[in-house]
Amino acid sequence: MERFLSAVRNKYLIAVVAFSVWMLFFDRHDVATQYDYYSQLKGLQAERAFYTTEIERITKAIHDLNTNPQEQQRVARERYQMKKDNEDVFVIVEEVVSQ
Repeated sequence: MERFLSAVRNKYLIAVVAFSVWMLFFDRHDVATQYDYYSQLKGLQAERAFYTTEIERITKAIHDLNTNPQEQQRVARERYQMKKDNEDVFVIVEEVVSQ
């Protein structure tokens, strides 16, 4: 018991415990805040990876449109329903049946 009391009266131990408690719970950069920042960082990194792949995909599509005439024709037919002078285009719209 006397050994425990001498350890509790030790000013260095008290200072270390007080400092640890302050840094873990009351400081501006406490453990909960650091965890929130880490979660936000992971979310932003995932978002960055998504947008990077989207930019690469769109850049490739633009490059194909600028260099490939068949790609230009495919986009014009699919998106804008364009046709040649000597052909007819039939647009088939499928109905969605809800149950």
